[in-house]
Parts: sequence; C-alpha cells; structure tokens
Amino acid sequence: MIKRYGFLGLLRLFISLIYTKIFYPNARLIRVPFDIRNRKHIKIGKDFTTGFGCRLEAYPQTQQKQVLLFGNDVELNDYVHISAGEQVSIGNNVLIASKVFISDINHGAYNGVVQDSPLSTPNSRKLSTNPILIKDNVWIGEGVCVMAGVTIGLGCIIGASSVVTKDIPDYCIAVGAPAKVIKKFDFAVNKWIAIP
Repeated sequence: MIKRYGFLGLLRLFISLIYTKIFYPNARLIRVPFDIRNRKHIKIGKDFTTGFGCRLEAYPQTQQKQVLLFGNDVELNDYVHISAGEQVSIGNNVLIASKVFISDINHGAYNGVVQDSPLSTPNSRKLSTNPILIKDNVWIGEGVCVMAGVTIGLGCIIGASSVVTKDIPDYCIAVGAPAKVIKKFDFAVNKWIAIP
C-alpha cells in the first residue's frame, strides 16, 4: 500500500478513515478535506465514498426535511460540488468523476411568467429550484454539469465535460454541451447502438 500512496498519502488516508468512522460510520471512506453544509438535510447511504475536496450543500426551500439524498455505494471523486434546495436524489451504485457540479438551485427565474431582470444583482434574486433525479448505476464523467430539473435514467453514462440540461432516458450515453444522446443500449442484441 505504501508503494501505491507513499508515506504522506497513506497518512492522509489513515486520517480520512478515522474521520469517516467517527462522523459517518455508514460510509466507506470520506477523504478530507470534506465540506458539508446543513448536514441534517442530507441523507448519506451505506458505503458512501468521496475523493478530496468534495462539497455538499443543502438549503431547503420547502418544508421537506432532507433535500440531498444519496443511495448506497455512491462514489464521488475529487472536488465534486452538489447543492440542493428542493431535492437532488442520487440512486444506488452511482459513480461520479472529479470536478462535477450538480445543483437544483438558480439565483432567479429566467423562464415562465415570473422572470428576473438582468439589471438586478444576482444575489438579490430569489432562489428558484427544480429537482434532479439521478437513477441507479449511472456513471458521470469528469467535469460534467447537471442542471436543475434534469432526470438521468438508469444505467446512463454522461461523457466528460458535458452539460446536462434535459432528461436523459434509461440506458443511454450522452455527451456534449448541451448533452445529447449518442448511443442507447439494445438488450435484444446486448450492444450499445449509435443514435443517428
């Protein structure tokens, strides 16, 4: 193990393991530094794992008690930032690469009947929310942004640096900004099939 991590890396791992067992006994490993805001509004499932520098935030905008929900066996890599106001729900066996941003919150409203003026300061605009659902067995690649109001279906793969602005159906691969479905798994032939 010392060959893999080096002495200082192993020491950091040991400190993280102690931190995990004291503060998050159901988790597998939470690497420090770890920033969690409004913990009482966050539900962390069994065997939760994080990389370094992850930031989880819950700012309930409704009467709901828990607004950021993690299923079992969720793995976040380094510098993942997730913010929830209404509800961000992440299923079981979800793998999230580094530097991913997921938020159901916006400063202001920019569609529909009520809209905020660009002349107002962003911090003065009322928060608006739209829930996010990430279903089981999803893999989200490096540097992805998942925007408010999105559902990512079962078994999906979201390619690196994608911006997810619309729902992604079950068993699809989506890439780009905005993310577009490029492949869907065909269970009849047991293959990923390109979408023209």
